[in-house]
Amino acid sequence: MPIDPSGPLDASGHLDTFARDHLPPRELWPVMEYGTVPELDYPRRLNAAVELLDRMVERGHGGPPCLRTDEAVWTYRDLLERANRIANVLVRDLGLKPGNRVLLRAANTPMLVASWFAVLKAGGIAVATMPLLRARELDQIINKADVNFCICDSQLRSELDRACERSKQPIPTLYFKSEAPDGLDALMRRQPASFENAATSHDDVALIAFTSGTTGIAKGTMHFHRDVLAVCDTFPPYVLKPRADDIFLGSPPLAFTFGLGGLVLFPMRVGASTVLVEKPSPDALLEAVGRHRATILFTAPTAYRTMADKAGQHDLKSLRECVSAGETLPLPVFESFRRATGIRVIDGIGSTELLHIFISAARDEIRPGATGKPVPGYRAQVVDDDGNPVPADTVGRLAVRGELTARSASEQTGAGLDKCSPEEFAKFTRLNEAYKAKFGIPFVMAVKGRKRAEILATFERRLGNDMAAEFRTALDEVHKIARFRLDDL
Repeated sequence: MPIDPSGPLDASGHLDTFARDHLPPRELWPVMEYGTVPELDYPRRLNAAVELLDRMVERGHGGPPCLRTDEAVWTYRDLLERANRIANVLVRDLGLKPGNRVLLRAANTPMLVASWFAVLKAGGIAVATMPLLRARELDQIINKADVNFCICDSQLRSELDRACERSKQPIPTLYFKSEAPDGLDALMRRQPASFENAATSHDDVALIAFTSGTTGIAKGTMHFHRDVLAVCDTFPPYVLKPRADDIFLGSPPLAFTFGLGGLVLFPMRVGASTVLVEKPSPDALLEAVGRHRATILFTAPTAYRTMADKAGQHDLKSLRECVSAGETLPLPVFESFRRATGIRVIDGIGSTELLHIFISAARDEIRPGATGKPVPGYRAQVVDDDGNPVPADTVGRLAVRGELTARSASEQTGAGLDKCSPEEFAKFTRLNEAYKAKFGIPFVMAVKGRKRAEILATFERRLGNDMAAEFRTALDEVHKIARFRLDDL
């Protein structure tokens, strides 16, 4: 029987029902339509990790490369075996129960990908975090998601240790890149390379992706297993059109859903491979394209601007598609990159709340200076404050209906941020994602008493800061927010 997204939830495969218990009231859910794209006809029992990884190996695709770095290449079978060993550690050594939340903290590395798959295979919920987050931000995420376990690169443990010390109860943490006898590397060696996957439901929560608006307050967006596959079966086949021989590359952290989709989900859905770069500056990306013969690139307009100026110094002949999101792709950047490489960059609007890109265009449908049209599987229109469609060329609010949107409550409506025009909404979305892609932390601004235009101007200006300057500015804004709240007590 086809899934009825407006009907009751199916029987959960989770023993820990925290996520389902904390979904907002059903009347606040987005409208879900599953009849517009045939690929979205998923079985009721569905584990996204199994579909993306196990099924690929079962179909004889275990030998081709999956994850590439300068040091090593993991095949699909390598990734499966490592994910299975980590899943066994989580279940047998730590006692993970389906529905438990597992915080992940690392740069873009194969072990982070293996850990993400392990969590979902075991029935857990992945809570990936930006590697540059400090203890305060990690503490917010730990508390909001009620995190049960953590997996962390040992090089990033100091801030996580500080955050966990504030927790009401101890949080078992596994560290990799560690020689300790209780480190994840040692524990994995004691476990088998096979694993009995959890039988999750299509509407069990698979991940909680944390985002932040202009207030800097972390907001968790919950996405089901079917949502993870739905982003793979909309934008990629209908717009990007990847192939099994493609080699993906990009800058966004995997904790940022633009990165999760573009560097893990999309390539693996078609049996392609991806290059993971821990410090993906524009220069590092240019070098990696030539070294690994990358064919598809995901990054932000700020990086394309820099890369266009230096493209002549590098071998970029292997590139065939480039995807931009996170902020407006200015026409001069589009044109300069096309002149330098011959490639028309695919622009897109996406958000953490909708998991990935929902408005875009590619190849002959690209109109330089415009983003595109709704991706198949989504509908978008401009509406008034009451949700009624407005005539063409009328300012209003952008409403999107699709196969998936996050189950989350809205953030504060101060400073008129709930009354954005479609252009302002799109600009806020892109600036926010570009900021996270560049700095790896949420944008923080004390918006009390500020107007939308002022907030947007400040957003754009601060994107030009270097890391040190922006971190100092963000701390100043945190202090202002604290002062406002103390004054309101």
